[in-house]
Amino acid sequence: MQWVVHDAAGRDLASDADYMDLALRIAQDAGTKGEVPIGAVVVHEGEVVAFAANRRERDQDPTAHAEILALRQAGQRLGSWRLNDCTLYVTLEPCPMCMGAAINARLGRLAFACRDPKAGAAVSLYALGHDDRLNHRMIVSEGARREVASSLLSRFFAGLRGGDGSLDPGQAA
Repeated sequence: MQWVVHDAAGRDLASDADYMDLALRIAQDAGTKGEVPIGAVVVHEGEVVAFAANRRERDQDPTAHAEILALRQAGQRLGSWRLNDCTLYVTLEPCPMCMGAAINARLGRLAFACRDPKAGAAVSLYALGHDDRLNHRMIVSEGARREVASSLLSRFFAGLRGGDGSLDPGQAA
């Protein structure tokens, strides 16, 4: 996916929709490789500093979520684990693990496209980015490119379903 970095480098991406479009292209690429199509982009001062797609299947790693990989990459590129001046754009609402990583990274802002009613930890099941019991809170935005992201995920999972509507054994979940 090296082409994504070159395409984004030097461009003035002015809106959430622009950054989310980039995350969606990364997600689409992941879907063609059998990964759940989720993409993440980290932006610092208007510059894309990191991007990643889910790699759980490829790496056989339960923690290889797009958000975790992108946050890790951003910290390395910026030379700091504190990402308080960064925004994470992700195509699906983060799970508890990914929200925990964002909180521990002191992320300034999270923007996600569509909600995850089964595992979402930003607004759906939990609101970890706003929980006063935690030592960090962040701005949480949702909805940029919602329909596109939702459709991408729906089409991916429909492709995995057998005739009875269940997932085929051994396929990504």
